[in-house]
Amino acid sequence: MSKNLLIVEDLRGYYTGAFQVYGVDGVTFNMSEGEILGLAGESGCGKSTLAELISGAPRPLLLYESGRVQVHEYDIYQIDEELLRTEVKCKIMSYVPQASMESLNPVKRIIDFIMDVVRERTRKKPSKKEIINLAAEHFTRVGLDKDVLKRYPHELSGGMKQRAVIAISTLWNPSLLIIDEPTSALDVTSQKQMIKMLYDLKKEQIIKSILFVSHDIASLRQLCDRCLIMYCGVVVETGKMDDIINEPLHPYTQGLVSSIVSFNPDGTRPAVLRSIPGDQPDLRNPPPGCRFHPRCLQAMTHCKKFEPPMLQLPDKKDHDVKCWLFKK
Repeated sequence: MSKNLLIVEDLRGYYTGAFQVYGVDGVTFNMSEGEILGLAGESGCGKSTLAELISGAPRPLLLYESGRVQVHEYDIYQIDEELLRTEVKCKIMSYVPQASMESLNPVKRIIDFIMDVVRERTRKKPSKKEIINLAAEHFTRVGLDKDVLKRYPHELSGGMKQRAVIAISTLWNPSLLIIDEPTSALDVTSQKQMIKMLYDLKKEQIIKSILFVSHDIASLRQLCDRCLIMYCGVVVETGKMDDIINEPLHPYTQGLVSSIVSFNPDGTRPAVLRSIPGDQPDLRNPPPGCRFHPRCLQAMTHCKKFEPPMLQLPDKKDHDVKCWLFKK
């Protein structure tokens, strides 16, 4: 790994309306250039909200409150909006949201949609021929037939639409690709093709780094170097992907890992599946202390009153945990 590509410091954002929902509440982490980083947690934990805030393009009702998001030398909440639109988005950082396949215009061919994207994201407007040549060359590089460019979205399968969106998002070889739940709506075969496409994008240096958001830890394990575990708007554990799977520290992470269905070669299960009791707390009014304590079987009185810090364990290199159980 080399220098930091992405720096997130004390990032906070909330949903507004009749009341405030604290979707991301003080998240801090760094991401190295060349790294594939997983972001995991159950539905509603804040993964997609965090990805949107990092992208610099949160949807209506999701508001950036405070904190720093720096990609290369750009602090994306401090730079000019035009600079963010034309120089950062797609060219340095590209964001593929959840259910992104539905973002394709149903009445336009893929190449016409690409023309709209290119003209929106560039100050110098290229010609139609230049855009066609650029798109055909790029689709071939990422393993897609250039004939896909002539088709309408309804003529493509769900997996092909998803891969076409990723191809469009990486048209300018961005350093960072943020991709949210790319495999959740796909069958097993399409999931495999999706994972391979992401691996090849990185291998061929079309992109340098990936922030891969998913509730499916098994999919993350196939691709990621490191993983962040989120719960109730905060990061509760971070470490190498293999360490998260083999030696989870936080009780919440242990619950996530124990719920993964796996089998021995003879078809037997190596362990009993366990679920996490209870439901996530209401993010309009998060619980005091450790946010996981209402569901934690190991909770102590201290956990109910005081929020634990992110602890760096001396005997666990690059494996940090936000839990009082590990406070010496």
